[in-house]
Amino acid sequence: MVIIKVLAPMAGITNGKFCSNLIPCGFDMVTLGGYNADKASIKAGKEILSRGRPEFDISLENLFPQIEKESHLIKTRAREYDNEIKVSVNLRSLNPDPIIHISQISNVDVVEINAHCRQKELTTIGCGQGLLQDSEFLEDFTREVVNKSEAQVSIKIRANVDGVDEIEIAHIIQDTGCDFIHVDAMKPGFDEADLDVIKKISQSIDTFLIGNNSIKDVESGKKMLEAGANGISIARAAITGKLRFDLSKI
Repeated sequence: MVIIKVLAPMAGITNGKFCSNLIPCGFDMVTLGGYNADKASIKAGKEILSRGRPEFDISLENLFPQIEKESHLIKTRAREYDNEIKVSVNLRSLNPDPIIHISQISNVDVVEINAHCRQKELTTIGCGQGLLQDSEFLEDFTREVVNKSEAQVSIKIRANVDGVDEIEIAHIIQDTGCDFIHVDAMKPGFDEADLDVIKKISQSIDTFLIGNNSIKDVESGKKMLEAGANGISIARAAITGKLRFDLSKI
């Protein structure tokens, strides 16, 4: 079985420099973002600034060149380690066109649709996690990205969202031809991943499944894979810019 180990997007920290410093840890793919990529999400991001989240303050005209610069930085650093690491970019948008445009950047291997962010300013307009509430729109949006993207396509979703059937969403995503489904197996009220939801999704689809949430050591990584994930993604455990455990042992 091929296992992909992903450095996941988190709280705006995953920029090019941050990702580059973690290349020696053994990740197969690192993720820039998440970024707001259209006028609606950028407007919502401006509102989030008042709560001390400066990572949401990137203008539309600066987004493409910034991602181009940061993805180039990662690839350059990877070559120093003789590493063929993939660069993914996590993007929030209500319009597929900016995501398709960013897929044209030569050093971007994967564009990831953000159906995961739970900031209220974004979910209120139907962006981020809000995409999960409208399955028809989500399907049309994802299908257009898949059909027109020059990179592979991933979609990151959050589990255990009220009123959302993860299995139905997973089937919809699979039918679009998406390359990866990235699941934050959040278990409300618990400091651990919901491995049952990973198991259920993995048994229902053939799309490459990346499991995320609470992977903080070798044991928790192995449990995610045993639950049925084809790959794992790590965020908070790498927030200091270092990893305390050996990825090669997972």
